[in-house]
Amino acid sequence: MADVAFVPVPGSRRGAALPQAQESGTLDDAERLETTLVLRRRSPLPAELVTGPATVSRAEFADRYGADPADIDTVRAALTGHGLEIVAVDQASRRIVVGGPLATQSAMFGARLSRMSAPNPFDGGTVAYRHREGELRLPAELAGVVTAVLGLDDRPQARAAFRVAAAEATTASFTPPQLGTVYGFPTDVDGTGQTVAIIELGGGFGQADLDAYFGELQLAPPTVTAASVDGGQNRPGGDPSGADGEVLLDIEVVGGLAPGAHQVVYFAPNTDQGFLDAVSTAIHADPTPVAVSISWGASEDQWTEQARASFDQALADAAALGVTVTAAAGDGGSADGATDGTAHTDFPASSPHVLACGGTSLTADASTGAVRSETVWNSGSGGGATGGGVSTAFDLPSWQQQVGVPAGPTGGAGRGVPDVAADADPATGYRVRVDGKEMVIGGTSAVAPLWAALLARLAQRTGSGFGLVQPTLYGTTTAGAVAPGFRDVTSGGNGAYEAGPGWDACTGLGVPTAALADVLTGPDIAAPSGPAPSSAAPSGSAPSGSASAGRGARSAVADQ
Repeated sequence: MADVAFVPVPGSRRGAALPQAQESGTLDDAERLETTLVLRRRSPLPAELVTGPATVSRAEFADRYGADPADIDTVRAALTGHGLEIVAVDQASRRIVVGGPLATQSAMFGARLSRMSAPNPFDGGTVAYRHREGELRLPAELAGVVTAVLGLDDRPQARAAFRVAAAEATTASFTPPQLGTVYGFPTDVDGTGQTVAIIELGGGFGQADLDAYFGELQLAPPTVTAASVDGGQNRPGGDPSGADGEVLLDIEVVGGLAPGAHQVVYFAPNTDQGFLDAVSTAIHADPTPVAVSISWGASEDQWTEQARASFDQALADAAALGVTVTAAAGDGGSADGATDGTAHTDFPASSPHVLACGGTSLTADASTGAVRSETVWNSGSGGGATGGGVSTAFDLPSWQQQVGVPAGPTGGAGRGVPDVAADADPATGYRVRVDGKEMVIGGTSAVAPLWAALLARLAQRTGSGFGLVQPTLYGTTTAGAVAPGFRDVTSGGNGAYEAGPGWDACTGLGVPTAALADVLTGPDIAAPSGPAPSSAAPSGSAPSGSASAGRGARSAVADQ
């Protein structure tokens, strides 16, 4: 390719290998790789479309804000002319999958690759991975057209934010329906007609677990569909404390709190490419989901700039299409598990296009829902604590300007994390069933599906999704004030930050109450006509559709 002029891919630089990594053999130049290229938008996404209330249809979005067909043709010509294959094109999400031998891919993109083995920073095991260092490049004619090249490096990208409770440490535990009572979930709707997408980067589930678990709750098992992305599969590993625990926790929380909703669980490899592809696929699916629940993440600085930016753009797509993305704030306290003595926030929770979900420790009467106390979840060194803090990658969004977000670790303003909270302490955790075993699990990974389920219930009322819900949740709330529809959590801390009146970097605005339904749907919006099963007696019928990609009902009420 000596006759080809190249330019660097901005934000593609990779640093050193994983800690304690060692070379472990050689790479096979003939090995077939598939990489994901992200293209620029045909037109910029208007800010008012992201923050709502207006949305666009899937077809209109693809035509206006997806990839330009001319750009797709340019990429196709540039890469196929040098021995690479165009495997798939998704205009709406601006992704092109490119296949070809490792040697051809590394030469085209200037990737210095090696085979490494290292302790997995996320699960304690050992991982063999394809390591890349330095900056990537593109043929000059693709400068500005391609904004990211993902998949050459396949190191683990994220950890699941869940914690299995030790039997001796459990002081109380709750089923998801009991937490629905504690947090005032509306009982006239159960999510029927809505779709909730769940992202998983490992593990799996079996129908036997779901049948047994929901049978014990006297609920019909929800309709759950497994979807494969980039070769990821629903593969239960038989280890309740492993990734299966995350998968079953997510499904059982959504199913226990929105039993009428259809769940689609997207399984993908735990890489930056797999994570982005899974989220993009879920957001642009037909039918459009009302919510996408993400319980995986990593500190902002563990992402390349190109991957983080591409992911955030996909999350902006979600907002424009009326989809709310809920994400766990992490279980490593204000340090997010880092050992450099500095505060960090977890991504994707730190994206301003995500509803970031923090965690509490809850003492309540499970039968009546009466709360005795609720504090910031912090189990001390080694026990986990809610993530939260101030982003160093994303600016302070307009809807957080007045709530008193403190300066970030570097002294500047940034997006505050989390937005909302709910029970996450393993000692007061969620009773679930994993691989045939009854257990209690906590972590902020339980909070993301809890909020997704709440939004599914409320979307059944309105007939539409909520998209970027934060402008409505924050409203005109000021520093030190309690936002309408929330119960403030004012006691405890997560390391660098302490809870206090109003929004804080531990539990955000607080936990939901029954009044939140009126904040989001308006007091004059009734449930759809016809029988509406409650969470205690779901219909069990398969949904016939999903929330439309719009927020018309919500905006109509807000304008009255």
